[in-house]
Amino acid sequence: MSLWAELLSPANLGRALRRVEANRGAPGVDGMTTEQLRPWIREHWAGVREALDAGTYRPLPVRRVVIPKPGGGERALGVPTVLDRLIQQAIAQVLTPIFDPHFSGSSFGFRPGKSAHQAVRVARRAIDDGLRWVVDVDLDRFFDRVNFDVVMARVARKVTDRRLLKLIRAYLEAGVMADGIVQASVEGTPQGSPLSPILSNVMLDDLDRELWKRGHRFVRYADDLRVFVRSRRAAQRVLDSVTTVVEQRLKLKVNREKSSVRHAREATLLGFGFYFTRSGVKIRVDPKALRRLKDRLRKLTSRRWSVSMICRIDRLNAFIRGWMGYFALADLGRRLRDVDEWFRRRMRQIRWKEWKRYSAKRRNLRRLGIPDRTAREWAISSKGYWRIAGSPVLQRALPNAYWDDLGLLGLQNTWRGLRTTA
Repeated sequence: MSLWAELLSPANLGRALRRVEANRGAPGVDGMTTEQLRPWIREHWAGVREALDAGTYRPLPVRRVVIPKPGGGERALGVPTVLDRLIQQAIAQVLTPIFDPHFSGSSFGFRPGKSAHQAVRVARRAIDDGLRWVVDVDLDRFFDRVNFDVVMARVARKVTDRRLLKLIRAYLEAGVMADGIVQASVEGTPQGSPLSPILSNVMLDDLDRELWKRGHRFVRYADDLRVFVRSRRAAQRVLDSVTTVVEQRLKLKVNREKSSVRHAREATLLGFGFYFTRSGVKIRVDPKALRRLKDRLRKLTSRRWSVSMICRIDRLNAFIRGWMGYFALADLGRRLRDVDEWFRRRMRQIRWKEWKRYSAKRRNLRRLGIPDRTAREWAISSKGYWRIAGSPVLQRALPNAYWDDLGLLGLQNTWRGLRTTA
């Protein structure tokens, strides 16, 4: 079977359709949703297939969406139409078996069977082996700067089907719609499209090979690159040489202000950091990630958010499971204790506000085991929500067991449970 036939085979398209539907996502410039895609395909696919075979299919421009970065600034994403997401996903599925087996074992981003946790473990092992200096190479706006000719030349090394190459190029050149105006694309691969991950790995494979040829220990997750060496002087030399390869061979740009040479105890990778003990190097959570944890919990436990407690707990549990599932790799038991206490106190002040009136406060305090006289004194108190939430009376009325009965997950207990089953 030719590559083009494999691309448009019912099996490959069906798998791509299920993936697009599962990922959901926002509509593109045509407004079509993932729920509308399958019925639309039943009626119109014959015409799309005819245009693809004839080489006349033209992808619609992506819809530009700007989202805030966790560390400040903004990130521009491109949202293709759901039909173009389907075709791009189908392309990615036929390209992956061709390219992925030949990628470096030190590349972990957007690859089947690879994960961020594996990348962090490999980094920890390199540091534990004595490579205590870390080169952090920041590729400046990588997804916006990919040179079309350079990436297509690398795809053409293994793909000879001209129709497929023309289709990939058409997606690179599809353009961007911002504020109702279509802007032509002269470089870059839209971050957020199904084709972007495989093309980014194809593009950076040359860099991986060069680092491997020079005998360096390194970890790359998409455009996040760390190289591990034994001395500061060696690290500076590596940073200079990697910058030369990136800028001269790949026609990309290294952000010299954000790239750095750091000791391993100060280095971070994918939200994790490292610390040293007598038994070896351990994994910790980047303090920035802990601050983002508290920021998100603060929003979800805002007293101004008028929502039922059941709904609030559902949203909190979904966030806690996701956050802990990712960061369970790190040693964070002691750090979570203070966050857990702060989190429970915020939940108590929400409950106190919900009771509102004197009669409800007194009645609920008594129902929760507080003596009548004490219940009356606190029900009439003019102290603020935060102060009352930290009082011994409300801690006794609304202990951890109270929230456990409501199904609220605790941070420490969730982390311990995940560490036990890992």
